[in-house]
Amino acid sequence: MSKRIGFIGAGQMASALASGFAAADESIAPEVISFFDPAESSRQRFSNRVAGAQALESAESVIAESDIIFLAVKPQIMPVVLPPIAEAIDENVLVVSIAAGVSLATISTMLGSTRIIRVMPNTPCLVGTSAAVYSPAEGATQSDCDELGQLLNSTGIAYQLAESYLDAVTGLSGSGPAYVYNIIEALSDGGVAMGLPRDIATRLAAQTVKGAAEMVLETGLHPGTLKDQVTSPGGTTIAGLRAMQDRGVSGAMMAAVEAATKRSRELG
Repeated sequence: MSKRIGFIGAGQMASALASGFAAADESIAPEVISFFDPAESSRQRFSNRVAGAQALESAESVIAESDIIFLAVKPQIMPVVLPPIAEAIDENVLVVSIAAGVSLATISTMLGSTRIIRVMPNTPCLVGTSAAVYSPAEGATQSDCDELGQLLNSTGIAYQLAESYLDAVTGLSGSGPAYVYNIIEALSDGGVAMGLPRDIATRLAAQTVKGAAEMVLETGLHPGTLKDQVTSPGGTTIAGLRAMQDRGVSGAMMAAVEAATKRSRELG
């Protein structure tokens, strides 16, 4: 892919995506990536992650320099940011929105364009292990979807689904890394409580989560089946699992996904 890629908004997700694209695809040199953000801290972080990317003076300048534009601003300020740039966008530009909860119809109304794709990525794209879902508007072609899918798959896995699924995707994989960080921290705390050094406990916890995830992906087995394979009658693992069930861990994780999904719907 030799497309020029621009970012309007240079926050954590934007810089993670840009860095992931540049690292995963040799045809995407940092020099073909441009960005605009009014916040100096965001511009600096983006430049640090993607050395050689162009920091431009306006959103309109980024649009003029790009074939694909990522709208990477907070959902609440989309109504402020989009209408002023509408005239700069024509059908030669593919617009990709990563704003949670803001529908394709809303974006299309604000921009006057239908060549739009909504994406819900997540921050592990920074290390090539993203999980993303994208949904096209009626003006986006299959070629547009294929190109974006190629980009996203270069940093992990990506699926094309109907827009109606995106709020649930936001609640699961979009917000999911934060849930997993919380779990890793809790596992590490447990190790420290049992006498392990903090640095060793954290690395053991993180590697255990990574390894368990790889087992699910590589074997294709149901997580419950894999759980049973390491759970001996009367053993240590079942004792730990019972403690988790007594404290409602499974219900708490489901509730987290539901709460984040609900919030995504509210943002729309």
